[in-house]
Amino acid sequence: MGTINNFGNILLPANSNTINVQTLLTSVEEANAIPMDLLEQQQNTLQTQSSTLTSIEGDINALATAVSALSNTNGSINSLTATSSDSNLVTATADPTATPGTHTIVVNSLATTASYYTDPVDPSTPLAAGSFQVAVGSNAPVTVTVDNTDNTLSGLAAAINKQNVGVTASVINDANGSRLALVSNTSGSTGNITISNNSTGLNFHSAVSGANASLTVDGVPISSASNTVSTVIPGVTLNLVGADSGVTVGLTLSPDANQATSAINQFVSAWNKVIQDLNGQFDVSSNGTGGGPLEADNTLRSVQDQLLSSITASVAGNNGFVNLATIGVNMNQDGTLSVDSGVLSNALSNDFSSVQNLLQGAGGVATFLSTTLNQITDPTQGSISLDLQGMSQQNQDLTQQISNMQTQLTTQDQLLVAEYTQMQNTLDEMPMLQSQITQQLGSLG
Repeated sequence: MGTINNFGNILLPANSNTINVQTLLTSVEEANAIPMDLLEQQQNTLQTQSSTLTSIEGDINALATAVSALSNTNGSINSLTATSSDSNLVTATADPTATPGTHTIVVNSLATTASYYTDPVDPSTPLAAGSFQVAVGSNAPVTVTVDNTDNTLSGLAAAINKQNVGVTASVINDANGSRLALVSNTSGSTGNITISNNSTGLNFHSAVSGANASLTVDGVPISSASNTVSTVIPGVTLNLVGADSGVTVGLTLSPDANQATSAINQFVSAWNKVIQDLNGQFDVSSNGTGGGPLEADNTLRSVQDQLLSSITASVAGNNGFVNLATIGVNMNQDGTLSVDSGVLSNALSNDFSSVQNLLQGAGGVATFLSTTLNQITDPTQGSISLDLQGMSQQNQDLTQQISNMQTQLTTQDQLLVAEYTQMQNTLDEMPMLQSQITQQLGSLG
């Protein structure tokens, strides 16, 4: 059987006139597969690196979110708690835009919502035809017609609700029978209901008139159409629960240490996840083993250096709260953080504003770290994004190289099959040629 030497020549053993084309092709393909395998290995490695970096990017984005809660003046670290001296009369919530302090509130009366109801009717008897008009506040009256399409209370209620009158209609059933009820969709005096031009057999009665809530806040008289008052104290929503003109309710707005503690602990958890991600890539033992797919990624090493440098930022003075360690957030040898809950609690309880300044002030730790993270995570020019873009381009280049090589090998296979087939045909003709030559030589003798 024939073989191929290093120069691509066909070598046939003695007394052989057969070429095993498939064997020859297999030998060539095995030789050509080596560079193809190397390209595919490079691509697999690159895809693993890209997947790992994408996962780390997600953890860094989560860290950026946690840092924002500390650096943003509207974030969790600025949350306030609103404490009422009488929650039976007033409760409240405050957002980070509110200002700590105390307020006095007197609730004279609650806002009411207007409502009407009809006399009881027999639900089995069709309502008499006719019409009436409903007006809410200063809105134009809306005519409601009773005919054979809505001559039951339930049908009439459904028809009213479809007309966008400004009220909600329903049917009330009790021992006296069935009644139509209308409740204004707007509380306070502007939501009062007026029934007029009634030519039906229904008799309407006013149950409740719409009235505004009456209260004073820090001595200032306030009228509110709703029992939820959100425009009087900036950043604070008052919820009027009861009324007693003889009781002054004290409302205290103070920093919410619980939310601040939670935000700091969430930041520490997010930070530790990122540092552990990075350590896992670069933690190589003395014998060279260990490390991750991105062990040689200089961009990621730079990210690690940037983060560790930013977390050590400090401020001057600030009543002694100059760095994270002074509020109980300590760095471990591996770059992760741990929280001394006792120290943190004391700092938040005794000097909350200094803790805020340490995190949010000019050159504050969270402010500085947030700037660094913005540079790292920018979706177009951030170092992580650019690194991923580079990997993506390399992957595309390798895919193209592999595709080109596959095309070349396919063409080469086709040419070799043709060449080997032609050679086999030539070998097949050799015995006949040899016989002819022998005969010719014999005839010459």
